[in-house]
Amino acid sequence: MNAENQICLDKFQPRSYQIPICQAFEEKGYKKLIITLPRRAGKDIVAFNLLIRAALRRVGIYYYLLPDAVQARRVMFDGKTNSGERIIDYIPPQLIKAINIQQMKIILTNESIIQFVGSERYDSLRGTNPVGCVFSEAAYSHPQAYPTLSAILLANDGWVIFVSTPFGENHFYKLFEVAKHNPQTWFSYFLTVDETKHVTRAQIDAEIAAGVISPDMAEQEYYCSFSIGAVGAYYAKYLNRMELNSQIGKVDWEPNYPVNSSWDLGLRDQTCILLFQLVGRQINIIDMYQNSDVGLEHYINYLQTKPYTWGKHIAPHDIKVREFTSGGISRIDKAAQLGFRFMVAPNLTIIDGIESVRTALPRIYIDNQKCRPLIEALRNYRKEFDPATKMYRQKPLHDMNSHVADALRMMCTYLPKLHTTNSSPEELDRRYREAMFGEKFPGIFSGDYDTPGSNW
Repeated sequence: MNAENQICLDKFQPRSYQIPICQAFEEKGYKKLIITLPRRAGKDIVAFNLLIRAALRRVGIYYYLLPDAVQARRVMFDGKTNSGERIIDYIPPQLIKAINIQQMKIILTNESIIQFVGSERYDSLRGTNPVGCVFSEAAYSHPQAYPTLSAILLANDGWVIFVSTPFGENHFYKLFEVAKHNPQTWFSYFLTVDETKHVTRAQIDAEIAAGVISPDMAEQEYYCSFSIGAVGAYYAKYLNRMELNSQIGKVDWEPNYPVNSSWDLGLRDQTCILLFQLVGRQINIIDMYQNSDVGLEHYINYLQTKPYTWGKHIAPHDIKVREFTSGGISRIDKAAQLGFRFMVAPNLTIIDGIESVRTALPRIYIDNQKCRPLIEALRNYRKEFDPATKMYRQKPLHDMNSHVADALRMMCTYLPKLHTTNSSPEELDRRYREAMFGEKFPGIFSGDYDTPGSNW
């Protein structure tokens, strides 16, 4: 190509702290990069420009993934820089053959395809053939999106870049830890605002004072703290306390005690089952099971393969509806036909149910190998954030943590009935008084032993 026909990709000028990322990708040849940078540090700009350059060098399909398709359109395809320029205009117009607005797809003159997609529809990416992917806001992406694409990228000698701020110790944190301990195959890069200096402490303090951002969110977003947990989380601080009290670890099955199950039912969504035992005052969660797109028979057949003596099976109120099974009978009746009699959890409000979980957590012990998704849900289950008011709504965000958290909520709302089963009136009275007043309770107190306010 003559010099007069050359097109320079000089619109993007990396900031000083972005240069090591560019060198790792373009000079050192890393094919797996995971980048943890603060808010407004230009993560997407550097990642998108590296993708453009790669797409011009090698013809292929390139995905730029955000947590969902709406964000992919808003942040990247229709997004603009601080100076008001479109992000996609980093691609010189002479190099663009066509743009499909509906599919958020850009075809370059060399026939490479750049497409912006949402990670929540990861199943739709099966069978595609990308050679490069960027996961933007990777801590918020669907945890199954990268496993879905990783084998394809490996077969194609492709590459992947993850860019994000932290979001608790979730799948992004675990991947970052893997990368950090495998520097031969991974380039891991971690900076806080103290290193980037693109925002001053005074500016962050002003945002906190104005109520734009909470102190916890500032720690997460600007100082890249993985230990804060999800901002607005319901259970994160309780989980920290449980870990300090050694309530998270190996929890053995006790053959002399029955095993109970607690369910959150889904068909298109995930179904989650927690398996737990009551051993004295302890609530031991020993195992769990999740799946989707299968019928009630599948879950019951799975549980029947276990060697346990079964206690109670607890389900939410939607066990009474008919849509889960074929033949027009309710789920609860279908389960009875299959040999499982479900107990229906009290129909409390979600907020009351969350409070019942918080009340029970000091007595709950969780197996950290078999119940890892439960531990992650406890850390990350959080309130929905309203960007218009900059406040959290008083309801949970529905995401991949919801089904696990709901199964736990069903368990905890039913605990009073489980604890009162097969007990004498004297024992019921003792338990009620202990729950209400602590171990050193005053005098004799008589009352309704199945009082909903009881901690048992």
